[in-house]
Amino acid sequence: MSKIPSVLENLRIPVIGSPLFIISNPKLVIAQCKAGIVGSMPALNARPAYQLDEWLAEITETLAEHNAKNPERPAAPFAINQIVHKSNDRLEQDMELCVKYKVPVIITSLGAREEVNVAAHSYGGVVFHDVINNKFAHKAIEKGADGLIAVATGAGGHAGSKSPFALVQEIRQWFDGPLALAGSIANGNAILAAQAMGADFAYIGSPFIATHEARAAEEYKQAIVDSNSDDIVYSNLFTGVHGNYLAPSIRAAGLDPNALPESDPSKMNFGGESKAKAWKDIWGSGQGIGVIEEITGASEYVDKLHREYIEARENLLKASQVFA
Repeated sequence: MSKIPSVLENLRIPVIGSPLFIISNPKLVIAQCKAGIVGSMPALNARPAYQLDEWLAEITETLAEHNAKNPERPAAPFAINQIVHKSNDRLEQDMELCVKYKVPVIITSLGAREEVNVAAHSYGGVVFHDVINNKFAHKAIEKGADGLIAVATGAGGHAGSKSPFALVQEIRQWFDGPLALAGSIANGNAILAAQAMGADFAYIGSPFIATHEARAAEEYKQAIVDSNSDDIVYSNLFTGVHGNYLAPSIRAAGLDPNALPESDPSKMNFGGESKAKAWKDIWGSGQGIGVIEEITGASEYVDKLHREYIEARENLLKASQVFA
């Protein structure tokens, strides 16, 4: 296991809640942090842009109050996701707010930007960059990221196509820093498996869509409960970047999920309002949702993950003794 940044040393379980475009909001982030895992949200979820200042104030103040009242079990740190693609015309002002509030963890996506890392490091922040292959992983570390998020096949939203075994193995050949793994992780066994493969953290997103705190339509939440991996479609049509989506939402939009056209990657746009509106009707999801059986509170889901993780660890210890 690599050296963990001090801000992430005391998590209840080794889990980072991944930022969910449109879905994540302060309510969900705060619930995740209070439950003992890293809660996160994309900066672009705050629309209009000035709302990010209000949201960061709410998260920071609420968690500080919680920690003052619960010094024996303080909340986990929170993270803000920055889309660093050139089409995001809000990046500079959003990072200024992250610096203002000293956001503990910055998660960067869709390109590595040295100036973003420098800004986070100016106040002691930690930067994780999400990558879908070993080439991008090298670039991220070269430009100053502290840690990596290996986004393997089956992850929700913008996902890669690499096996988690291949991706983690290749990264661990040269990188001994903090590493999270994303891709169909939805129960305690999978969290432990991510660690066994060489990751330090599991990166979990789609299951949190089916929580009371998530800013998602009830139909979307129920679709997470009702669907499984057979209902996931991998396409780049909707943003120009390949990702995983729920087939029922694609059909509802009048499209055939089995015959989607390819999109032009050069048309990517992550800064405008119109793109956010389009995403509301096409529902992103990873392949791990087959084990999600009900809509519940975020803290209740984390409690379940904790129980499963402890049980999985005990079972693995017993099993390993047979082959010792």
